[in-house]
Amino acid sequence: MSDETLHESAERRSRRGLATYFRRLADRLSRGEPVPADEEQTVTVELPADPDFEVEVEQDGETVSLDIEVEWPAAEGTVDTDADASKATFDLYEDNAGKWRWRLVHDNGNIIADSSQGYASKQKAEQGLESVRKNAPGAHVVDTSRAGEPDEDEGASKATFELFVDRAGKWRWRLRHDNGEIIADGGQGYASKQKAKQGLRSVKTNVRGASVR
Repeated sequence: MSDETLHESAERRSRRGLATYFRRLADRLSRGEPVPADEEQTVTVELPADPDFEVEVEQDGETVSLDIEVEWPAAEGTVDTDADASKATFDLYEDNAGKWRWRLVHDNGNIIADSSQGYASKQKAEQGLESVRKNAPGAHVVDTSRAGEPDEDEGASKATFELFVDRAGKWRWRLRHDNGEIIADGGQGYASKQKAKQGLRSVKTNVRGASVR
């Protein structure tokens, strides 16, 4: 039987971007969930318990390659090329003031992120949504309640997650673009820093593959 390529993609990424990608794979593998092969999470693979694993480092002239291969019998795993691995959906809507907004709703009904502002047009709201979709997965997480290095070093993004305590003593997060604009927030206060971090991690995980309605 001839080989059939079910999915293939190639791009240049930073080391931090690679770390973000592999961390997402590791999280899904550890939970026994289908693993997304692409950023949009439209192609997923479900691995058997004990697949064959091979790592090869090769040099060809001036080029060095690191090849990681996981292989298993087709009958022992599944590949879904039309997947919807995200557990959230973007709602795009017009508020009572005639402004366009978006919110990211988890399958459990919770709003896990919103636009934090109203836009003059639907197009502008869509642009804001796409900026969050692009930048949230790889954004640094910075705890503004203490000085020092980023709390979680993801990178490969033009935005940063800021963790902070509001005036009511609740923990919140906001996603700030490098241009200074807040492009998303959690829409609610959390009782602990851990809960706020869980909320933003859910955004990181689900934002890329979320459909828009």
